[in-house]
Amino acid sequence: MRALAKTSPGPGLELIDLPEPTCGSRDVKIRVLKAGLCGTDLHLEAWDEWAAATVKPPQIIGHEFYGEVVEVGSSVDSVRVGQRASGEGHVVCGECRNCRAGRRHLCIRTVGIGVNRDGAFADYVVIPASNVWVQPDDLDPDVGAVFDPFGNAAHTALSFPIAGEDVLVTGAGPIGVMGAAIAKHVGARYVVVTDVSDYRLELARAAGADRVVNVARERIADAQQSLGMREGFDIALEMSGHASAVEETIANMNHGGRIAMLGLPAAPFPIDWGKVITHMLEIKGIYGREMYDTWYRMSAMLASSASLETAVRSVITHRFPAEQWQDAFDTARSGECGKVIMDWS
Repeated sequence: MRALAKTSPGPGLELIDLPEPTCGSRDVKIRVLKAGLCGTDLHLEAWDEWAAATVKPPQIIGHEFYGEVVEVGSSVDSVRVGQRASGEGHVVCGECRNCRAGRRHLCIRTVGIGVNRDGAFADYVVIPASNVWVQPDDLDPDVGAVFDPFGNAAHTALSFPIAGEDVLVTGAGPIGVMGAAIAKHVGARYVVVTDVSDYRLELARAAGADRVVNVARERIADAQQSLGMREGFDIALEMSGHASAVEETIANMNHGGRIAMLGLPAAPFPIDWGKVITHMLEIKGIYGREMYDTWYRMSAMLASSASLETAVRSVITHRFPAEQWQDAFDTARSGECGKVIMDWS
């Protein structure tokens, strides 16, 4: 089979031929049809400090995917051959305190598909049956391929009650744009999205944002004034990982506001804890998806709203055949894009 792999330490990837993976008794083998490019994949291709400390080549990368089930293990009765499916990218131990308490997304021994074990940038991927999310037959394969980042957006946006609230989304990457669309779907009053890229801000506007702010030219406070907001934001979804975004977010929150933080910073940065304390702000870190409550919510929201599915699909701006993987990576790295999909069919 074809596989895009990190064959040795150092920058770069190779599209190589490998034997098809073996399906264990509790596993499911999926023929990959579509796969999404993630920032994690860019780190692995570039072989930065994090990648060098995390990945042990040879390793097939990729963890956002959609495909067709072609084989199930002898002990699997929850998935059938022929079904279409996406996959949860975090494989958990099932035995630590959090796993046993039903908080699997907090497993202390999580293993990442495409990071710590062979991933989905290949013709076939094998994952535990418990990680398979069976999709409706009529789901757009491209939407199925972005269920992982859509789950990040849903986990972040649904962390706090959002109906009727004023919501700030900092960072108009694909997850931020999907977070804005979810906020509108759930019933937020105003959704304001910030970034420094006009291209990505237009994606956010198309997905339903009431106001977009290029913070290279304008301040969040100006957006509040233009919308007639007399108080600060009730909810913030921090998707950028930039210190300046966090600083300006805290400065524009209503007293008692709540901030869900998904964006990973490149380095530590200071926070005005005095304002956090005196304004009684709540800050919550977000990682991955709640397993599997977030997945149920994603499927239910899409099933009940054609407009939300359209908004999610609109985030996908570029599609490449698997053989053009270098073009896909270059496009994703450019920032002048939304979600990039590779076609493995």
